[in-house]
Amino acid sequence: MADQRKPTGQPASGKPAGGKPAAGKPAGGKPAAGAASQPGRTVAPRPRAGEVATPEPDGYRSLIEPRTGLSEVLAPVGGFGVTLSNMFRPTVTEQYPSEKVPAKPRYHGRHQLNRYADGLEKCIGCELCAWACPADAIYVEGADNTPDAQFSPGERYGRVYQINYLRCIFCGLCIEACPTRALTMTNEYELAGPTRAGMIWEKQDLLAPLREGMLAAPHPMVEGTSDTEYYQGKVTGSTDAQRAWVAEQRPQDPTLPGGDGLEAANVPGPTAAAQAELAAAATKQGSR
Repeated sequence: MADQRKPTGQPASGKPAGGKPAAGKPAGGKPAAGAASQPGRTVAPRPRAGEVATPEPDGYRSLIEPRTGLSEVLAPVGGFGVTLSNMFRPTVTEQYPSEKVPAKPRYHGRHQLNRYADGLEKCIGCELCAWACPADAIYVEGADNTPDAQFSPGERYGRVYQINYLRCIFCGLCIEACPTRALTMTNEYELAGPTRAGMIWEKQDLLAPLREGMLAAPHPMVEGTSDTEYYQGKVTGSTDAQRAWVAEQRPQDPTLPGGDGLEAANVPGPTAAAQAELAAAATKQGSR
């Protein structure tokens, strides 16, 4: 009785009878050079020496028109066209600091802490700007508002706010993280100083100037409102009740009607004043 586990005429190892390897395979079982790795496919020949790419298939037509005549001769120097055309144009140089060209509207310059229309501060001391800063240039300490010291709508305000401009990279991530739009960036770019301590701006240096209709904080919120109305922009100015409270607590406040006015109220901080004086002196020295 024949053995049914082994086909007749072929050994169990897969080699043909007689011990010779199959066509296209060496004795070790590996495919021979030039043999197809898969049935029905042929291996493309290796490009000859000097060829940088395989030749185009039959029927291929390039969409780029070939150069002919004079254009073919001048093709090697065609890349210098922009350079040669600008060599004969007048040079436009900004005469800084004699002539200061305004920056673009979205230029990332010095920071500013904004206020609401009645004068309360927008910063709530949440410290999200400090967490978002990749250079660790912002330091914030929050505090609670009280009935006698209401600096911002809601429960909290920024008691301490510092920006170290020796670290700041002006990336703008801090203003994206601010939930109340309290921190924005101005177009002011003249930031320099002779000392390292003079490059740390405090809260009084960063606060936006008071405008017409605003009262200097602290003072109560607009009667009958909450922080939601402030966030939605429904507060458009100070009220008589707020002015009466400020007149009772600070009779000499310059933002009151009949006071010294906004010019006396908008006194810059010591760091901002020193840098403004330094920038003015440098502008005067460099002007022609």
